[in-house]
Amino acid sequence: MKTTFRFLFLLLCCFSSFAQTGITLKGKILKEKSQSPIESATIYLIRSKDSSVVDYTISDKDGVFKLETKKIAENVILKIAGEGYEEFSQKIEKINASKDFGLLYLSEKINALNEVVIKAMAPPVRVKKDTLEFNAASFKLRPDANVEALLKQLPGVVIDADKKITVNGKEVNQILVNGKSFFGEDGKVALQNLPAELIKKVQVSATKTEEEKFTKQASTSNNTSINLTIEKDKNKGFFGKLLAGYGTNERYESSALMSSFKDKRRISFLGSSNNINATGFSMDEVFDNMGGGRNNGSAAPRVGGGSGIIKSNLIGLNYADEWFEKSKSNGNYYYTNMESENKNTTKSLNLLPNTSNLSESNSDSKRETTDHNFDFNFEYEILPQTKLMVRPKIVKGLSKSYTEYDNKTWNEAEQLINKTDGWNSDETDRTNFVNDISVFKTMKRRGRYFTGNFKNDNTNSDSNSFVNQTNLFELEPDKNVIRDQNAKKVNQRALYSGNFQYSEPITDSLNINIQLLSDWEKTTDDKKTFDLDNATNTYSDLNELYSNFTTSTKFQIAPKAGFSINKKKFNLRVSTGTYMITLDNHSLYTGTSTDLKKNYIIPDATVNGSYRFSNTSSLYVTYDRRFTIPKDFQLLPVDVIYSPLYKVTGNPNLEAGKSHYFNLNYSNYDYKTLSGYYMYSSVTYNDNKIVNTSIYDTNGSQVSTYINIAGTYTSYFGGNFYKTFKKEAHSFRLDLGLFANYNLDKGFTNIQFYEAKTVGLSPTLRLSYDYGELLSIKPSYSFNYNSTTYDNSFLTSTANRFHNAKIEITNKWPKNWILGNDFGYSYNSNISPGFKKDFYLWNISLSYQFTKDMTFKVKVYDVLDQNQSASRYITPTAVIDYENTVLKRYAMFSLLYKFQNFETKKK
Repeated sequence: MKTTFRFLFLLLCCFSSFAQTGITLKGKILKEKSQSPIESATIYLIRSKDSSVVDYTISDKDGVFKLETKKIAENVILKIAGEGYEEFSQKIEKINASKDFGLLYLSEKINALNEVVIKAMAPPVRVKKDTLEFNAASFKLRPDANVEALLKQLPGVVIDADKKITVNGKEVNQILVNGKSFFGEDGKVALQNLPAELIKKVQVSATKTEEEKFTKQASTSNNTSINLTIEKDKNKGFFGKLLAGYGTNERYESSALMSSFKDKRRISFLGSSNNINATGFSMDEVFDNMGGGRNNGSAAPRVGGGSGIIKSNLIGLNYADEWFEKSKSNGNYYYTNMESENKNTTKSLNLLPNTSNLSESNSDSKRETTDHNFDFNFEYEILPQTKLMVRPKIVKGLSKSYTEYDNKTWNEAEQLINKTDGWNSDETDRTNFVNDISVFKTMKRRGRYFTGNFKNDNTNSDSNSFVNQTNLFELEPDKNVIRDQNAKKVNQRALYSGNFQYSEPITDSLNINIQLLSDWEKTTDDKKTFDLDNATNTYSDLNELYSNFTTSTKFQIAPKAGFSINKKKFNLRVSTGTYMITLDNHSLYTGTSTDLKKNYIIPDATVNGSYRFSNTSSLYVTYDRRFTIPKDFQLLPVDVIYSPLYKVTGNPNLEAGKSHYFNLNYSNYDYKTLSGYYMYSSVTYNDNKIVNTSIYDTNGSQVSTYINIAGTYTSYFGGNFYKTFKKEAHSFRLDLGLFANYNLDKGFTNIQFYEAKTVGLSPTLRLSYDYGELLSIKPSYSFNYNSTTYDNSFLTSTANRFHNAKIEITNKWPKNWILGNDFGYSYNSNISPGFKKDFYLWNISLSYQFTKDMTFKVKVYDVLDQNQSASRYITPTAVIDYENTVLKRYAMFSLLYKFQNFETKKK
């Protein structure tokens, strides 16, 4: 551990030497006629001999640029490109010293059609209104690089170990290929597997809804979207990857991806099968599908998840085409299968006002799920101003589970008060159908439009469960219960909703919006439980205490009105209205029928605003008035018995939950210094929260109901600062992060009021050093501190500290060899006795590319055989420690084959 921290310290100290830039070229860009500054012009250097890009930057709001580069002992050309301006070009004989170019002038293009005729090199970065566009050809990559390697070269783009992408501090939640999704809109399959040489442009913009795209409104999202456009002369052909591996302990992995392009049609196939906890699709360059490796983020789709050892199988198909003019179609089909085995150990300290209960439980479970997923997206522009979208989705699934368990509970005097052991099994068949139909209509006057949306969501679930359980109460043996039951449950849900909106422009930037929301929802839960009839050995005796039937019907309508302001740098959208809700609940329990009707009138308000200080600096603000309507089981004064130890009763006087949500985000990126930062904060204040309250008896049995509590809140604040230093082939990156939260919870336990105040602090440090493509070193350190103080509780306070240090090293020398190391250390400070506090996790991968298309790999997971999963979880009413089964040491031997063939037009 000390060695790791020393290395981090030495690596951090090295930044000072790289901060010294060799050469600085600066100047100011003005419009030729008005003498006013030009913002977001691209300034770049290219070599005269081959036109390859040396360095580039972007002018700021004052038209000033500062290009930091190195000494160049050959002729270069300084180029300046701005949207709507003639290109500036100046030859420079060698670069030996810094230079101030003073004032440089660009003239406006007289005829924009000239852009079609003039053939010139595209600048590496270009700002087009609200879109940041990168020219892929300007960035040097190895011949077999994928899109992920291309994105890592772009300024402002960060891809962390979990594959989360941010651009100028804003998270990317959508990646498209030629404007269409590629195995899901998160696009991670394209990210890791699409060859970079196919890409012509990388377009970055704020994520927009389909309505905002068609009606040309400003984005109300704080997320970012990336669109990858493919070179037209490379849009015919195919590519693919095949991976197969087998290892020790009968571990195996396999993956396949094949994609065919033909003009506007794209057909893709992917498959995956493994028993190493890789529940998604991933073909990482170094560690492939190895779960828990240095790049443990997997591409969509995901098979499922959960704890334990997971065996997963996946088959996926993606189809995209334009069947006829002004239409787009895109569909996906997935078959997923997951089998998991897990052993869990949990210790829980349940906090009461004057005492506590300690529970210890063990379980051994097996689970299998199989799903068929189909979704399709069809768009058709009926008229130039009218668009239709239809998006159906069907999920058909079957799940089976079997669990053996035991649990013991002691009181504060260390006296055993109850114990439970047994097994249960469950088989559930479920079907879900969702269809979303939208119509968008714009008028001749800019800003006048109408949108309509209708959506249905229908779910049916049938389950068959068996419970064999013994509950012993040590203090009152006469209350012991033995259960041998069969429960048959039918759950149905039908939701139909409509949304209609009209926008009328008052001025060029001000619009008035009128909206009507309405939905109807009905849920039905029918559970029949049968005890074993020993005489016939069948489950035929109806147990009314464990059986119930409930239905709930909700109808709501909400008229809304508001306005939107769209300026060049400022956007504001305000909406207010009233939700009128009718709730009709019905229950049949132990022969007694109970009906309960509720009416709610709830005001609603939403505010979204953003201000763009520059093309790389922006502020985003949100306010939302939120509410929660109670569920039928929370309202109906009827018992729901889950076990002899736990019963829930509804509260007919329960009111709707209400809260205020505030969010603030600010981001800033400086192209000149390759540095930036972003900050974010949020507060949710609950003026009427729905919470669970419980009463415990001396046997440890729990009876719960629901009440309203006012004055609770959750809040958090965070930020990141990042900076890149470059010097010739060397590249350093510093990333500092901080996350802090403060929460206040209130409630009642055993009819006594309590408060819990939680403070969390999580600083992170990430460093990276790259020497060309030969060497990559990425050390990181994170610390998580959580502390909770209690009023009127058995504990006055509790805290936990978690440390994680990690270093990832990738070496691509000698030629055709790749060596990857992922070494980490984790320490958990206050976990209970019996759980190990710390462990090391070391993974190694060595590959050799013996032909252009074939690579052989040897990988070892958990070299030291120390992996574990012990964790602590602190709540307002409990402190929980738990541990699950994890993968242990194994070696994997695999073979990777890559192929591609694209028809390229001769130029």
